Amino acid sequence: MKVDAIIPVYKPDRSFFQLIEKLETQTVPVRRIIIMNTEEKYFEQLIYGTKFLEQHQQVVVSHLSKKEFDHGRTRAGGVARSDAEVFIMMTQDAMPADSKLVEALTAALAEGVAAAYARQLPAADAGPVETYMRGYNYPQSSRVKSLEDLPEMGIKTYFCSNVCCAYRRDIYEELGGFVRHAIFNEDMLYAAKAIQAGYRIAYAADAQVIHSHNYTCGQYFRRNFDMGVSQADHPEVFRDVPSEGEGLRSVRGAAAYLCRQRQRRKLPGLFLQSGCKYMGYWLGKHYRKLPRKLVQRCTANREYWIHEDRRRDVAGIDAARGYGKTEQEMR
Repeated sequence: MKVDAIIPVYKPDRSFFQLIEKLETQTVPVRRIIIMNTEEKYFEQLIYGTKFLEQHQQVVVSHLSKKEFDHGRTRAGGVARSDAEVFIMMTQDAMPADSKLVEALTAALAEGVAAAYARQLPAADAGPVETYMRGYNYPQSSRVKSLEDLPEMGIKTYFCSNVCCAYRRDIYEELGGFVRHAIFNEDMLYAAKAIQAGYRIAYAADAQVIHSHNYTCGQYFRRNFDMGVSQADHPEVFRDVPSEGEGLRSVRGAAAYLCRQRQRRKLPGLFLQSGCKYMGYWLGKHYRKLPRKLVQRCTANREYWIHEDRRRDVAGIDAARGYGKTEQEMR
């Protein structure tokens, strides 16, 4: 079975070298590592004076400008550059925890499973709230989710993360791939489409990557604004599975965790952070009522809103042709 890895990259640092080395030493080999790099100059600065591309022959790099980047379209472009039966989507800041990551992900792709995503472990510098949230969203036990789980799990039925996720190409092609124009949530949109089509999504707890963030309140606000926009743009997925209840449960759980850890002094920070998340999310869901200048100040992805005519053209092509078209077909 051929397995490729596809990684969107922007301003990589030296940890990128470690990521490549870890992918090259997996028990199930990764045939090609396809890098979708935003802004060539940053990648060239990183590898300048090295023999990186000579030493890593399986690494293939494609460059695009920042205004061309899109969460869905860029990843679809990476898939179009692969012919593997299984491809693994990753982010540049997700570090494999061991050499069995690919083995565990591919093992989870049983019959009828469209995608399998990995467990995310907190980094050594993760704060207590971030540590709790990693465990809340990525527990110790694996689970396979289907349409039957929707009444019990709600929106978490569709939860899936391209931080590290393996996909079966045959199902991906059948379903039309990723949405082509996405400010956020391209992974959940695909998972929802797969589940609605009768397939399943696997959470593979044995497949582990180290990945966490210590975001500021402003960063959480902008990130959740974009999440709200994605939900507003796809009511067919999110209308009947609102996020608010799940968000409230996670805040309550984090507060209880801080109390158990005798870190009550961090509760005000948790509540402030949660308020910023919700405010960003709420504004994002109502972005159509906001002035464009305010939207630009709220978003974490300003390029998404540039060239509105092109954005509408891509949306029209999606509606007419379905998702997952190659760059050549887009032209």
